[in-house]
Amino acid sequence: MPVQVQLRRGTTSDWSTANPTLASGEIGVDTSLTKFKVGNGSTAWNSLGYATITFRGAYAGGTTYYPNDIVTYDNQTYICILQSTGNLPTNTTYWSLLAAKGTDGAVTLNTAQTLTNKTISASNNTLTGPDGTTQIGYLSAPQAHNSSGNYTLVIGDAGDHVYFTGGSTAILTVPTNASVAFPIGTTILAVNNNSGALTISGAGVTFQLANGATGNRTVATKGLATLLKVATDTWYVSGAGVT
Repeated sequence: MPVQVQLRRGTTSDWSTANPTLASGEIGVDTSLTKFKVGNGSTAWNSLGYATITFRGAYAGGTTYYPNDIVTYDNQTYICILQSTGNLPTNTTYWSLLAAKGTDGAVTLNTAQTLTNKTISASNNTLTGPDGTTQIGYLSAPQAHNSSGNYTLVIGDAGDHVYFTGGSTAILTVPTNASVAFPIGTTILAVNNNSGALTISGAGVTFQLANGATGNRTVATKGLATLLKVATDTWYVSGAGVT
């Protein structure tokens, strides 16, 4: 007749409630989890680890975890060292860190710059664009404002273009640095699709042409002006139709 051997066994709840101390080498089977523990003669059941590790996925506050259960939390991996329910993996009484996340990199932006859906990396003072190449300047110049009348630049216009359309003449006012502190190097485009001229002006601001002339600038209809801030209140202005 075949011999049948049955080990000491019980549900997770049964074992937790009784919390017996298994004899050295004695095996106890958790029928709820289909896992087992091996006694050492001195450690109570609830403090014993299961004989194998089990990956339990992302940590959940309402789940009971047992020694040798492994979870992920906040991009790190932890192993349970003491039965626990509702104790975060950062609690070292119940958990031990198995794998830590790396240090996040940092990109410093000035107040006029933002990153949207773009990935860059930096090393040795070189920025690498999302296509893997090193690029200088603006990858695009979104439309910051669409106007048929006069308009005064604001800090959010940096790196964008201002589009004048549907009107006759108009004035684009560039504020002084004391009013709006555009960083040196700020570039702004002005597109004139009005029926008449666009005037670029600003009290206390110098507008420099390549030929050395300063003063207000005029952008002819269908013209495009590039404004580049080179000093506190000095902008270079150039482009098709700019005088």
